[in-house]
Amino acid sequence: MNETKKVTDAEEGISILSEMDKEELVKIIIDDAKNWLAHDGLWFQSIEKDFGIEAAIKADTEAWEKFTVVEAKRIMERLGIKPGGGIPALVECLKHRLYARLNKQKVVEQSPAVVTVSGTCGRSAAVPNRIVFQMTDCRVQSARKRKGLPDFPCKSVGIVEYVEFARAIDPRIETRCIACPPDKHPQDYWCSWEFTLKE
Repeated sequence: MNETKKVTDAEEGISILSEMDKEELVKIIIDDAKNWLAHDGLWFQSIEKDFGIEAAIKADTEAWEKFTVVEAKRIMERLGIKPGGGIPALVECLKHRLYARLNKQKVVEQSPAVVTVSGTCGRSAAVPNRIVFQMTDCRVQSARKRKGLPDFPCKSVGIVEYVEFARAIDPRIETRCIACPPDKHPQDYWCSWEFTLKE
């Protein structure tokens, strides 16, 4: 009797990835991020249509409060980053968010603090204890701008998203919104966030 392992659709969907080259995999990652963002937007619009903008923002905020923690923990696990890694861990994890595949973002300021690094025989090193992070091109906001629509007021959702993401990386990190729509902001960024490590 010929016994062959039955390959499920999910297993096949994963196994084909191992046959692809790096360029194809990058395209898939970007496309998956676009699909995720499209679903997020369509879900939001559906709630807004039936219950109004306030209800949609409330539901979006509640969803982001949970999702951002899941995303942070999965990124940390994938990268082998342990909780409590401070600002350097946050900077690395921000590079691996789904948004990082679609939007342009950058760290524009870093303030180093001299700390004693464990395991280095008491040597000191300059490790950032504060950064300013900016979203210089936001796919959602840029699309609205092209359509002649006003900025989407995402600040209330963004506060929950960034506070909880940073806290999942290291509970000592405090997050402050510098500007996020509906706030006025300069042309060179859509939103800006300050992250500070509190000892």
